[in-house]
Amino acid sequence: MALRVATLANLGAYLSSFAPAIPTYCYGPLLAGTYRTPAIYVEVKGVFTNTVPVDAYRGAGRPEASYVVERLVDTAAREMRIDPAELRRRNFIPRDAYPYQTPVTLTYDSGDYFTTLDMALKAADYAGFEQRRQEAAWHDKLRAIGIAAYIEACAMAPSVLAGQLGARAGFYETAEVRVHPTGSITVFTGTHSHGQGHETTFAQVVAGQLGLPIDMVDVVHGDTDKIPFGMGTYASRSLAVGGSALVKAIDKVVSKGKKIAAHLLEAAEADIEFESGQFTVAGTDRAVPFAQIALAAYVPHNYPIDTVEPGLDETAFYDPTNFTYPAGAHIAEVEIDRDTGAVTLLNFTAADDFGRIINPLIVEGQVHGGLVQGIGQALYEQTVYDPETGQLRTGSLMDYCLPRADNLAAFNLATHGTLCTHNPLGAKGCGEAGTIGAPAAIMNALVDALAPLGVTDLAMPATPERVWRAIAEHTHI
Repeated sequence: MALRVATLANLGAYLSSFAPAIPTYCYGPLLAGTYRTPAIYVEVKGVFTNTVPVDAYRGAGRPEASYVVERLVDTAAREMRIDPAELRRRNFIPRDAYPYQTPVTLTYDSGDYFTTLDMALKAADYAGFEQRRQEAAWHDKLRAIGIAAYIEACAMAPSVLAGQLGARAGFYETAEVRVHPTGSITVFTGTHSHGQGHETTFAQVVAGQLGLPIDMVDVVHGDTDKIPFGMGTYASRSLAVGGSALVKAIDKVVSKGKKIAAHLLEAAEADIEFESGQFTVAGTDRAVPFAQIALAAYVPHNYPIDTVEPGLDETAFYDPTNFTYPAGAHIAEVEIDRDTGAVTLLNFTAADDFGRIINPLIVEGQVHGGLVQGIGQALYEQTVYDPETGQLRTGSLMDYCLPRADNLAAFNLATHGTLCTHNPLGAKGCGEAGTIGAPAAIMNALVDALAPLGVTDLAMPATPERVWRAIAEHTHI
């Protein structure tokens, strides 16, 4: 019926540029989660401490919001003796309720949380879990399963909101599509790739829109001597915002191409259609290929030069009107060694809604990376300061535990897309999803395992020592 949240947020010894936004702007509006909670009150107080300053890291405030909501849902399910999956279903925002205005400013444009949850439950064999729990008990292991139904707000938007927040920046993105006389294309994008595979994805967008082979498209980014201004990569925005600017620039290229094609085909511009790399006079077999239009644009021997400038080079800007809202259901299955507190991640299932997906393999890689970081937050990673001196103890990777391949289970992934309604690609973003759903799913599983002993909560990271102490305190070891 209602949710009241009071948060103390450590900002470090001094502020980074983005620090105040992380526990406020990126956190509070996500506390509605995937549920139709009628009333929500959020109070956040920032605290200066002796630690390093906070800054944005994959997820940036949204993992904490999902963690608060999803741990509360599991706690409520346990207290009311309702299956955690069933309690979520009862409170999900209905499929026909969009656009859905939450009590915390955001308006979700699309979603289907029921389907992603059902997909995850089936893939994780949720129905058969109790048998696996009993089998583990024979070996004196505590086996448990945990669910998290997350939502995130991506593609930071719009620029007017940035101004209201006091940010001296715009949230738009820029793209230039330069068609050469040969018909090949160079794309200049203001966003930047540092391993996400944008070069492939953006080339696919262009090739798909223009009906050309992908090897005819070259993507240029990261060189400020060459590219138009752009805000870059953050908030899973590159495809939703940068890709949308790219689509708008392609639309301009096609529009100009129709003017040239109309002249060459001696037809009215309104009768020219473009599909699969061909400009065609509607209802006829008269057509010219894209490559011929590209050459004509630069060699104006037969060209409407009195009304259309030579060349085929277009730039477009895209400033989103709303966030995008990726969502999904993550399920973690774990086993705890009673004697040592060691946690083994046995299975991890993720069913996600990223809107339209351009390259499934790249999306899968992004989900893998996000999940590993989310698992690291839940089980391994922690900065430790000496309580007396304030000295950082975890000053190198010899002391700070990053997850490795042997700490992980194989990931079972699936997607179900509902399209974003306010960008031309229908894309929502995928880069941070794993960090947002995984921590709550894992911690819900651990509390599920320890609940019979009387444990109701456990702090992250759930190191073997921390888990062992929780077991010892409740079994009087």
